[in-house]
Parts: sequence; structure tokens; C-alpha cells
Amino acid sequence: MQNDALSILIIEDEKDIRNLLAYHLKKNLFNPLEASHAEEALQKISLLKPHLIILDLMLPKTSGLDLCQLLKKNIATQNIPILMLTAESSKEDIVKGLELGADDYVTKPFDIKEVMARIKAILRRTHTPEKSLATFTHKELMIDWEKYRLHKNSQEIHITLTEFKLLKILTQYQGRVLTREQLLSALTGDEKVVIDRNIDVHITSLRKKIGPYIETVRGIGYRFQEG
Repeated sequence: MQNDALSILIIEDEKDIRNLLAYHLKKNLFNPLEASHAEEALQKISLLKPHLIILDLMLPKTSGLDLCQLLKKNIATQNIPILMLTAESSKEDIVKGLELGADDYVTKPFDIKEVMARIKAILRRTHTPEKSLATFTHKELMIDWEKYRLHKNSQEIHITLTEFKLLKILTQYQGRVLTREQLLSALTGDEKVVIDRNIDVHITSLRKKIGPYIETVRGIGYRFQEG
């Protein structure tokens, strides 16, 4: 991936934070763009269409959540990945943002190395060719989606159909946090016959069978381990 070709828009009303992010983006060979509020951000997005957006949820006038919803409803901008910046205490906002379509989040005060790592992880997912849908491999795991077979260290592991579907959803979005509501919707569509907490039961069962590759993001949901 050629980082120097990728532009990243920082939407943040605090100048010191914008400057910090812009400095480290340049250091990592990205092209940083800046906006201090939603109106300015929309103007820059329409002209420049960045490869990724860093979005503070606590913006003046139009909130980050409202801006996220607006971008994800617009066919011209809905595929631009979004990394949210939010307060540690704003769990509800994090969940809402993820459900609106944001790709990941970092809480303030943040570790700049973590921010850069998350940016690179999102761009790896969104700016590389899609992996083959036939199989998935991760460390000692090998999954054949077409034959509904899971192997760990070359030994077949038997899992339920629901567990298999959950695993496919999580690996499809490897490294991205998915809320319980998102997992539930992907499993059942509009007919939500499975109650929310049953997701936790299936995840616990999967971990016992495959190992700790499904990570819990406390109060929000789950993600499949990267790397």
C-alpha cells in the first residue's frame, strides 16, 4: 500500500489535537487534511474525497454522530471509512457510531501509536483486494466456507451452524469491532428470533473450541483478532 497517495481528513474542533494528528500522519507518509466542524468537513469531502476520516464525536453545532449518519446515507461518501474519536465514558455513542457504519474508534486521551495502528488496519481492509471467500486461515485455524469445515492444527473442529455463521461474520470484518446488535442482525435479518445475550453464549462456546481469537470489547461487542 502506498501511504503517500492516501489522504486522511481530521474532523476535530480542538486545534492542538488536529495538529498532533496531522504531524504524525505526515510522519507516516499520509496526506492530512483538516476541518474544525461539520460544514467545513463536508466541503472538503465533496472536493477531495479522502481515503479515511478521523471523526471527533463532540463537534460544535452538528455532532460527529449526525455527520457520520449523513455520510453513510450518501452514496457518494458511504464507503469512506471512519475512525471515531470519543470520550471513554461515551459507550452509548461508540455503539451508535459503529451501528451507523463507523469502522473503529479510539478513546480520548489516546495513544498516538494506537491511532496510527488503527488507521493502517482500517486501510488494509479497505484498500486491498478482497480475500478469497472460499477459505480463511489465521494462525492454526483453517476454515472452508463452502464445505462448512473448520480445522485447528489440521484437526477438524465441530461447531454449530449458528457458531459457523458468527465466525464467518467476525472474520469477514477481521479487526473491526462489531456490536451485539450488528451480529444479531447479520445472523437473523429482520426476524430477530435470537435474543441479544444469546450472542454471548455462542461466542463463549466458540472460544472454547477455537481459542481466544475472538476479542471482547467491553460494553460494546466483539472483534476477530488481527495478525
